[in-house]
Amino acid sequence: MEITPGPLSIRQLAKARAPDPETMATARKFEEMFLAQTVDEMLKSVDTGSFGGGHAEETWRSFLARAFAEQISDQGSTGIAQSVARAIGAYGDGGTENAS
Repeated sequence: MEITPGPLSIRQLAKARAPDPETMATARKFEEMFLAQTVDEMLKSVDTGSFGGGHAEETWRSFLARAFAEQISDQGSTGIAQSVARAIGAYGDGGTENAS
């Protein structure tokens, strides 16, 4: 059985043009949100010992997670925003631009 690439194949996504600034801003917001949720879950599992705990820690943990996420996202080292921006661009193009 032969599988032919569809209109939004990985190969075409990889060749997509550079995303426009609005698309990249949306992708960065998504990356920050994803990282904030991930960091928040990680912080839940950290033993703070005798420091912190209680309702105040739960209340402010999301703010700390969001700050960590913004710093991680600003470094541009995860590649999440770039991947999301390429996918958004491919859907906007119908997957046909730069498909040669």
